[in-house]
Amino acid sequence: MIEGSPRRTGGGEEARAADAELALGVARGEADAIRALTQRCLPRVHAVAARLLSDRSEAEDVAQETFLKVWRKIGLYDPERARLETWVTRIAMNASYDRLRKKRDSQFNGDAPELIDDAVSADARLTGEDALTRVRAAVAALPERQKLALELCHFQERTNIEAAQMMDVSVEAVESLLARARRSLKKTLARDREELIRDAAGLQGSGREL
Repeated sequence: MIEGSPRRTGGGEEARAADAELALGVARGEADAIRALTQRCLPRVHAVAARLLSDRSEAEDVAQETFLKVWRKIGLYDPERARLETWVTRIAMNASYDRLRKKRDSQFNGDAPELIDDAVSADARLTGEDALTRVRAAVAALPERQKLALELCHFQERTNIEAAQMMDVSVEAVESLLARARRSLKKTLARDREELIRDAAGLQGSGREL
């Protein structure tokens, strides 16, 4: 979470003091401080949201949402943990993640996405909607960065290079996130394998179509 970010390194005492002073001014509602923070962070916030969402209109909505959250949460900002613009950008990224999750959920009907082919065998998906419900739950339980990697590479069909640029990490990091996500899905869904097969057998025995 934002307030639980690792302690920052580097940047200097002068930069930390300047960030703390600006954040305090925003918390007090000082117009100059609010204007300064907006001018400093808005271009980056909009660029990050546009890059993640591939939609300028949605990026503008995220920017508005981000600064509303900033005004409410500015008291949580700790200059010892991050630069002020980094803290604000994380809020924008979280807001963008939320929108990506909503898109993912709206697309999650019909067949399970191809990524599941690597995670669970065909006989573990015999019960249709029930299996999809389990898949949704398994994806939702993944750590945020793993979910984002899946959303970008599988739901938005971005390349690993594009996903790396959007997430501001290396391609190797994206590949690692995807691999860990697939292993986690495989492990989670494998636990349901026997139950799913039993459910499928029950449906067949009752004469219901799969």
